[in-house]
Amino acid sequence: MITVTNLTKNFGDKLAVDDLSFTVREGAVTGFLGPNGSGKSTTMRLMLGLDRPSSGSVLINGKPFHDASWPLREVGALLEASAIHPGRSADNHLRSLAAANGIAKSRVDEVLYTVGLTEPAKKRAGGFSLGMGQRLGIAAALLGDPEVLLFDEPVNGLDPEGIVWVRTFLRSLAAEGRTVFVSSHLMAEMAMTADYLVVIGHGKLKADTTVEDFIAQYTTEKVKVRSPELERLADLLTAGGHQLMREDDALFIEETPSETIGELAAHHGIVLHELSPQLASLEEAFMELTADDVEFHGQSEPNT
Repeated sequence: MITVTNLTKNFGDKLAVDDLSFTVREGAVTGFLGPNGSGKSTTMRLMLGLDRPSSGSVLINGKPFHDASWPLREVGALLEASAIHPGRSADNHLRSLAAANGIAKSRVDEVLYTVGLTEPAKKRAGGFSLGMGQRLGIAAALLGDPEVLLFDEPVNGLDPEGIVWVRTFLRSLAAEGRTVFVSSHLMAEMAMTADYLVVIGHGKLKADTTVEDFIAQYTTEKVKVRSPELERLADLLTAGGHQLMREDDALFIEETPSETIGELAAHHGIVLHELSPQLASLEEAFMELTADDVEFHGQSEPNT
């Protein structure tokens, strides 16, 4: 378990983390979300004692991480996959970490096999692709077989097979009762991986809830309708006080059950070609909640 209490971090006059409090549970994958510049990386560095908080605390299994006798046996972390000397082989890098933490050499072969790096283990890390570097970083995090795992963008650079593997693997780690905390910008992937979400913006807590409750709270249910009599149906729905939006050859009706729309159409003899509830996405919910926390907004090109 990770317990963050009133965590605050200032860099000069910049407030990077602002009185942040939340708990990361055992036996679940907790996603850590926020726009660029929201304080996610700083928070994870504070968790691992790589930065000192201005105030507040982080306890991992009831104590600060710097009090751990054998750090890699208690917490595994992937923050910077590129943080390895390019001249060292994957095997040599992991063996050095194992020796420093009293971990058996046999464990190195185990984690290399787990992440799919057995064959290139003797190659220099400087020649690794981005995805291979990520796999090596995950191997290092797993080396001590820790109960707590922190990953910052673990699928960055991985191919589709690798992304599916990471998703499945993280969920399997949580199923073993471990604490798994994952930062990512890939909303669709996080929706399939995480059980809980911690969302921050400008260093402040925005949400701490389940994925399902988060989506339900920050999105509006919609039903898509297509019909050869779309204008007539739109007039009937508007007259009934329903909120709707027109897109190409379809209507999107908000907060109205599909049964209600279907019965209205049947009552007036309107043929429907499509009547389908639209599943709300984590991305929609995230964009809705953090719209005011985004530092940089892209713009479409001006018409010429």
